Amino acid sequence: MNARTPDALDLKLLQALQFDGRAPFSRIAQVLDVSEQTIARRFRRLHVTAGLRVLGVTDATKLGRSRWIVRLRCTPDVAERLAEGLAKRPDTAHVVLISGGTEVMCAMKPRSRQERDELLFDRLPRTPRVTSVNAHCVLHSFYGGPLGWLTKISALTPEEEAALRPMAGEPTTESVSLDPDDERLLAVLQRDGRATLTELQSATSLTESVVKRRLENLKATGVLYFDIEHDHEPLGHDVEAMLWLTVAPSRLAQVGHALAAHPEVRFAAATTGQANMVISTLHPTVGDLYTYLSKRVGALDGVQSVETALALRHVKRLTYEPPRTRPGQ
Repeated sequence: MNARTPDALDLKLLQALQFDGRAPFSRIAQVLDVSEQTIARRFRRLHVTAGLRVLGVTDATKLGRSRWIVRLRCTPDVAERLAEGLAKRPDTAHVVLISGGTEVMCAMKPRSRQERDELLFDRLPRTPRVTSVNAHCVLHSFYGGPLGWLTKISALTPEEEAALRPMAGEPTTESVSLDPDDERLLAVLQRDGRATLTELQSATSLTESVVKRRLENLKATGVLYFDIEHDHEPLGHDVEAMLWLTVAPSRLAQVGHALAAHPEVRFAAATTGQANMVISTLHPTVGDLYTYLSKRVGALDGVQSVETALALRHVKRLTYEPPRTRPGQ
């Protein structure tokens, strides 16, 4: 087996972690009928070969905050520097270089209206060599967030999935407020979703029982979920595309739900702007992208136009890390 290519057990482990990022290795091993040491060894190897990380993510909508997708067109000589600067901000995710290196796209979660206005109306438009700024507010998510793309890979059998998927509660529909202890707890989990209770206690100075209770409450309200950060190339997806769709308003929900069911789609949302829906897709080749556009997206009733751009390089996914060299590079 190529050291960079996950096998069937690796894929089962990835999907198990997508269902429950903090699932003990012992429970995953029992369900998959392998040793705990095997699961731990596979996890460590995937961290090296595929950039695997389990991260705690805060759902901004549960805190009454808006989410934005920002497109910045700029001159090629500043694109990478601009992307790096955005990646280092705590309120950004998925900072990507697209469109031949003349455009940077990122997701933003400003903590307040003041932070939003300062960034979108003041700092970014005044950044040297940024030629345009387009900000799209996310109105409704059809896929993404707690629904990670790895849930679609069908690596686990139905029986294994049932045993590994945690019992789903009913997330609150009301806005949630965080206190400083919650903030400290979330900050640790955003760096390492599998941080031990001891590490969480050290960061918050709370007892183990209080940490457990707060952790369960954050998950139950939907404020906290766990996502899997990984490289897509080792899983056979060399092409990542961003699609901006213009959809007839009466068809937004129908098109959004149809897209969410496509195995190629890792994120789909209705947004403000002339292009009122954005999706992120994964494909083995550009030929597969062409087939997807012409036969799947093009066949959806209500889609009036599509703008397509390839993601050239991720500067930041969920968290920012300086570039690293992998085996074989």
